Amino acid sequence: MAKSFVRNCWYVAAWSHEVGEDVLFSRTILGEPILLYRTADGSAVALADRCAHRHAPLSIGRKEGDCVRCMYHGLKYDQLGRCVEIPGQIAVPARLQVKRYPLAERGRWIFVWMGQPDKVDTALLPDVSALHHPDWRMKPGYMHYNANYLVISDNLLDFSHLSYVHETTLGGTQTIAETRPTIEKISRGVRVTRRVANTVPAPYQVQFGKFTGPVDRYWLYDYLVPGILLMDSGVTSSGRADSGTSLKFRSCQALTPESEKATHYFFMQAHSFALGDESVTELLYQSVVGAFNEDRRMIEAQQQVIDLGSADDMVVLPFDLGLIQFRRTIEDLIKSESNSNAPPP
Repeated sequence: MAKSFVRNCWYVAAWSHEVGEDVLFSRTILGEPILLYRTADGSAVALADRCAHRHAPLSIGRKEGDCVRCMYHGLKYDQLGRCVEIPGQIAVPARLQVKRYPLAERGRWIFVWMGQPDKVDTALLPDVSALHHPDWRMKPGYMHYNANYLVISDNLLDFSHLSYVHETTLGGTQTIAETRPTIEKISRGVRVTRRVANTVPAPYQVQFGKFTGPVDRYWLYDYLVPGILLMDSGVTSSGRADSGTSLKFRSCQALTPESEKATHYFFMQAHSFALGDESVTELLYQSVVGAFNEDRRMIEAQQQVIDLGSADDMVVLPFDLGLIQFRRTIEDLIKSESNSNAPPP
């Protein structure tokens, strides 16, 4: 298991709604506590969540205009992280500042750049248009895992577990595990295509689509560094893909490491049918949350076993190709960053 993280990339820090107009919001990413808040024009700001003086959390301070005041000794910082006021002191030392993280807000996610500021690349931001597209309706979700993000990534890169972990929820049939996906290596990630023909729908799909016979199901997704899943999935009556008897879904999921042993999990499952029916959105959300809790129970139990020994003796099977390729991509990027930061000989 990697003992470090890819730094030069965008991590999801929060849903946009979590950072309200008058909110000082804190979330730890890669072991670094980060303060998120908004200025008067609505722009989000990301600063290190610790006063430069005695490291008191700024998130339990007070927002004053576009600035935040530490409520331990009263130091005041602007949105660039510069200390602009010290009570009882006229001069403010230039070194008295906190780290400011590059930030981008896309769709309904707030991303922060955890690496070198001079290497910020907005081209690496994923396409998360489904988070706010008018043709799709969804409800945002968040979970906290007591597990390493790569262990969760393994789960997302091998949907054969749907047949067993989600036997009565997202799965419903062993044919998912019996059907091998196509795995393609793409830039900074893996593309997975899994199609299962002439099978049974998941229970929630029966409820939405009223299927009475066999169906064809598919999952088409890219899994990108540092842990972003962008997926189209669906179900249709077998052999009738163009008949209109189908359900289509779109999913955006993001893993953001809190630490080596804990992970933030952002997710949504959008639907393109019954857009005016809020009960459908809520029922789909509850179905997904129930299934993801099944994942979490399994993965956190797995992490406990891993912590007792070494993960190096895990037996690799042919259908582990996706997760193996993704882990190699992560390792290569970490190695490349390490080499680029090494001092010259």
